[in-house]
Amino acid sequence: MNRNQPEDLKTRTRRFALRIIKLYSALPKSTVAQVLGKQMLRSGTSVGAHYREAMRARSTAEFISKVEGGLQELEETSYWLELLVESKIMDENRLSELMGETEQLTAILVTCMKNTKRKRT
Repeated sequence: MNRNQPEDLKTRTRRFALRIIKLYSALPKSTVAQVLGKQMLRSGTSVGAHYREAMRARSTAEFISKVEGGLQELEETSYWLELLVESKIMDENRLSELMGETEQLTAILVTCMKNTKRKRT
């Protein structure tokens, strides 16, 4: 990783969390929307926390574990976003950019993890 990448990803995951928070605030107040939204809020805001923990890892194994945790949260966030669209609570066009960012962050973290594992062996 180059020296600027960790700060950039730190900022990017924080912006992602803020977008998730704004989406949650814009959801209808129906029970279903709020239940799905709270799940999305929890998983979407924890991605950056996992990344920050990974950056402070004391070992390569701990780094990989924290990045994997972030990946799990991204996958879960993607699931909740899909349910919001498929249940017609939110329009797909409104969420497409956020869903794309979820995919991009997933790809970045997978690359970080693979590179770390490759260096370790």
